[in-house]
Amino acid sequence: MQPVIIERLGHLGDGIAPGPVYAPGTLPGEVLDGDVDNGYMPNPRIVTPSPDRVAPPCKHGKSCGGCQLQHASEAFTATWKTEIVRVALAAQGLETEFRPIVTSPPQTRRRATFSARRTKKGALAGFHKKRSDVIVPVPDCLLVHPDLAAALPLVEALAVLGGSRKGELSVLVTRTETGLDVAVTGGKPLDTALRAALADIARDHDLARIAWADEETLQRRAPVLHFGPAAVTPPPGAFLQATPEGEAALRDAVLEITRGAKRSADLFAGCGTFALPMAQYSEVLAIEGARATTDALDHGWRMSSGLKSVTTQTRDLFRNPLLAEDMAKLDAVAIDPPRAGAEAQVAELAKARPGRIAHVSCNPVTFARDAATLTAAGYDLDWLQVVDQFRWSTHIELVASFSLR
Repeated sequence: MQPVIIERLGHLGDGIAPGPVYAPGTLPGEVLDGDVDNGYMPNPRIVTPSPDRVAPPCKHGKSCGGCQLQHASEAFTATWKTEIVRVALAAQGLETEFRPIVTSPPQTRRRATFSARRTKKGALAGFHKKRSDVIVPVPDCLLVHPDLAAALPLVEALAVLGGSRKGELSVLVTRTETGLDVAVTGGKPLDTALRAALADIARDHDLARIAWADEETLQRRAPVLHFGPAAVTPPPGAFLQATPEGEAALRDAVLEITRGAKRSADLFAGCGTFALPMAQYSEVLAIEGARATTDALDHGWRMSSGLKSVTTQTRDLFRNPLLAEDMAKLDAVAIDPPRAGAEAQVAELAKARPGRIAHVSCNPVTFARDAATLTAAGYDLDWLQVVDQFRWSTHIELVASFSLR
């Protein structure tokens, strides 16, 4: 076929040429040659490389599917991610000031979900190969913290004990202040022998806690993370920000936006990433959908000192959004919804009209939709900051400041 020229990157990181033709691992402006199968070029040969092309820094970069953009320069990635947000806003007729992007350094991911499978000779653990369910070992991964990379033998041992030759074990490993916190799903049901073996593994690897599906949790000591001055023990598998640096960037922005409020709320509060630091200066209503998570947040607040009142509420904000009349006395609101955004909840926020809103998002498209609702209701979108804590991936996070006109 004739050589093709990549015009842009898609949201999954593939280069897109006219046709369209999708080509993995390519960059805008590059000239490619290769066979195309149903609009996809699986093995592109780069005839003319982009000046933004770099050698993948990780030796697993070409095969491992954990990263999509190791072949792109940091400057290119920062600009690309920022432009994705800018274009999403423009589609809603919005624009704003963009603060400089904050990118987490290599080897700072404090949690990762490893895949593992039993083999004839033992087990295989790592991440999936690009566009495949084949597991690639990643002992020298430059994405995760070294403590997580060093946990791969542990993940293999868990697969040998409780995995299946036919199925795949999923092992979420989180680095906490008191040791590794491990949550396993996809394994065989617990029996007496497996229970005893897990206790041995937890001791031998000095784990803080290990949870086996929903069947049992063995805790040797509480896995602790600090949110502001409060020490919190999240429930197994609870949502957390991926890197300490990313969390700090988001938290500092939320505090800047909401500071000065006497009464505030944190919607989709998780374990208190924002609510507990906000309680240093404001009474906070913290709402999350899982009881175990709100219990952890509440316990962290009660065991701390120097914080103002934090009231927790377990509530599905998608099906049962907090109504405008329930927010009438709030001065500020922080909101951090999942990828689907918070259309119903933002509609109530627009009616309630608190003075300041800190909006954290992991999806530029749904954020822009919800931002349009707020601006139509009389809010200014003051500024926005992209936070790239999923380094070398296509994932984008952001935090934005809204103030009532």
